[in-house]
Amino acid sequence: MAYIINDDCISCGACADACPVSAITEGDGKYVIDADTCVDCGTCAETCPVGAPQEA
Repeated sequence: MAYIINDDCISCGACADACPVSAITEGDGKYVIDADTCVDCGTCAETCPVGAPQEA
């Protein structure tokens, strides 16, 4: 199951920079994860300073 980014996102970009498969892009007001590309590694959740990425 892919990760999602909740509304706690502060748009810092840390998760996008850390994603090994480039599944995270800047969206409207927060970053978003492409579920088809996400490999469920959890790197985004480990990197995020506010815990916005969560397992869907």
